[in-house]
Amino acid sequence: MEKPKQHILVCASFRTSGDPQGACHKKGSVNYLGYLQQELSDRGMDDVSISSTGCLKVCDRGPAMIVYPQGDWYGKIEGTSAIDEILDGLEAGKPCEKYLLT
Repeated sequence: MEKPKQHILVCASFRTSGDPQGACHKKGSVNYLGYLQQELSDRGMDDVSISSTGCLKVCDRGPAMIVYPQGDWYGKIEGTSAIDEILDGLEAGKPCEKYLLT
């Protein structure tokens, strides 16, 4: 197995107790996993992995995700158009400023 060039972590808001707590899960972040997978495939970005995570503790700015190795944190990702914009930036080699958390 080849190491992925990039890794997208999508907050699923799950905490140690197993219960979803934060905004990300409640706003449907888990539903974005399938869309991300399909969109990456459609774009030929086969060197990018996707994982869901526990709570990233940015509930007030969720849904959230992180792209590594860049370390870019994105928030307020509401809808597939936001994901498209972030992936456009990823393809261009620069962060999508509109959703970037600073």
